[in-house]
Amino acid sequence: MSRSQTGPGSVTFDYSGASVLVTGGTSGIGAATAAAYRDAGAAVTITGTRGGPGEYDADLSDFRYKQLDVTDPEQLSRVAEKTDRLDILVHSGGVGLASLGLDEYEPDNFELAIRMHLTSVYRFSHLCLDKLSASHLPGGASVIGIASMASYFGIEVVPGYGAAKAGLVQLMKTLAVAWSSRNIRANAVAAGMTRTRQTAAVTENPEYGAPFLENTPMKRFGEPGEIADAVLFLTSSAASYITGQTINVCGGYSISG
Repeated sequence: MSRSQTGPGSVTFDYSGASVLVTGGTSGIGAATAAAYRDAGAAVTITGTRGGPGEYDADLSDFRYKQLDVTDPEQLSRVAEKTDRLDILVHSGGVGLASLGLDEYEPDNFELAIRMHLTSVYRFSHLCLDKLSASHLPGGASVIGIASMASYFGIEVVPGYGAAKAGLVQLMKTLAVAWSSRNIRANAVAAGMTRTRQTAAVTENPEYGAPFLENTPMKRFGEPGEIADAVLFLTSSAASYITGQTINVCGGYSISG
């Protein structure tokens, strides 16, 4: 793959001819990742929970859109079945329930968080396994999970989300072992506190944001495009000998948080 200067970083990759699916690709990290693959020449499908792309404020005309609630097994099966070809699957779908005012200590909410952020990742990856294994992408096909600092640290308000994101790190290790023989690599990117609509209550509020910045050596929040840069690297041939790993993109929070 050749590199070109685009996007928020100094380099990206040429993904011309690649077929990419990004769940949750309508906003935040998912949207930045979908845009980065589009700018690198890939054919990108995104999913969202609304009925169609016209129901979003963002211009999604450059993407193929599929409605998907990742917690619904029937919808997962339907989207997988209607996906003709697939080289890269990025799991960015889901929402932190705390940002919706829901208490994850309530057992049904805890279970919903696990289903949204972990079970759906395995189920959809498994449904797409044969299509991924047919990929001829240099470096092999890839499954990418978007992990979190909650994968490593106990964050009181998100017991379900944290448990799911911790499980996601382990799941990528297991899939890497199981699917390497099928020329599929599985990795994760663990995002630090990143500026998105979901995190605005923290990133736009100095009182809530200060503790995160205090424990972040770079003393700033991340941008969605910085997470996307790491995703594109991991799915490229430049990372062809990397599988089962989680890259922390967190401004150093993971070493001092």
